[in-house]
Amino acid sequence: MDKLKITGGKRLEGEVRVSGAKNAALPILCAALLTDKPLTLANVPKLMDISTMAKLLAQMGVEIERTQEGMILGGKKIKDPTAPYELVKTMRASVLVLGPLLARCGRAKVSLPGGCAIGARPVDQHLKGLEAMGATIRVEHGYMEAHAERLRGARIVMDMVTVTGTENLMLAASLAEGTTLIENAAREPEVVDLARCLSSMGARIEGAGSDVIHIEGVASLGGAAHRVMPDRIETGTYLAAAAAAGGRVRLVGAAAESLDATLEKLREAGAQIRVAGGSIEIETSARPKSVSVRTAPFPGFATDMQAQFMALASIADGTAVITETIFENRFMHALELQRLGADISIQGNSALVRGVDRLQGASVMATDLRASAGLVIAGLVAEGETVVERIYHLDRGYEALEKKLGALGARIERVS
Repeated sequence: MDKLKITGGKRLEGEVRVSGAKNAALPILCAALLTDKPLTLANVPKLMDISTMAKLLAQMGVEIERTQEGMILGGKKIKDPTAPYELVKTMRASVLVLGPLLARCGRAKVSLPGGCAIGARPVDQHLKGLEAMGATIRVEHGYMEAHAERLRGARIVMDMVTVTGTENLMLAASLAEGTTLIENAAREPEVVDLARCLSSMGARIEGAGSDVIHIEGVASLGGAAHRVMPDRIETGTYLAAAAAAGGRVRLVGAAAESLDATLEKLREAGAQIRVAGGSIEIETSARPKSVSVRTAPFPGFATDMQAQFMALASIADGTAVITETIFENRFMHALELQRLGADISIQGNSALVRGVDRLQGASVMATDLRASAGLVIAGLVAEGETVVERIYHLDRGYEALEKKLGALGARIERVS
């Protein structure tokens, strides 16, 4: 099994190109199920989760051609609207096929999803919304079996803000009969990007990016060309790495407007940040200051940046309180950071992080995707050698992380 070996203590200098956003690309790939015309996508990241979704769609009958920039998907004929456990178990976002399969085929059989072990992420909001649109759904033997002659528009009030839930219902509502209102909808930039893609296919969507999304169903959708938005979490991860290790790093192909909360916290930590067009430059020359963060749905501070900021707080000047409000089991990386010498105490959903002068290299184990990134950042600033094990988590969300960090001067290598 691959692991990352990191020798810390090196400042980061140089330029990195940001990949397309995994969390935007996955629902957009599922949009191919809604049309028999080709969907041409650019800026699709080369990641394990993208490969898994492509494999799942191909099994259903979607023809997939990979291009240098992305992929072309052709859903002329959906021969099997089933998402089996073998493909779904590694990736929670597989549940996103449920809505479009129901809308296009009138039936779907989708395994209950897996993914990172960061707490309960129930699919009840997806099911509640689809049932409001006229679907009959049974959950038996680990599968969701759904049927609907034709989905009908409905007013859906989400009990909680859920990004994949909002996206699943948007996909389904695009082909439903009549008008769908999704209230308490997720406002994340990835939801807006999906709306852009669906609109270019002929969907009628208003309000994406607000908490009320209005969708007028159409009889059919056409083909389209769409460029996936830049990955704001990858961007934030490299910015946090530069803030921790020190140096000057420029990220190109980024979307600064999707990162307001992260950029604000990095400035609080003492980093100088310049934004120009599609590039973000960060420069740090002193030890970072401690900043407290509280995760919240967009436009608040992203839960997917929490582990990276805990690593930054571990070596910062002062004490930070990190509060996790989204997932109840997302502090597992704290125990691994303690192995490197971090001073962290956890009470409920808050972690008190007292910055130490230096971390010490050790072997640590990644517990989920973003925890892996936090451990890599800690390794970049720790004395001696840090080995991060179980990096298959990392490969689900970061394209060529060790190569990009290596290009910035980090001493990091993948070993088998």
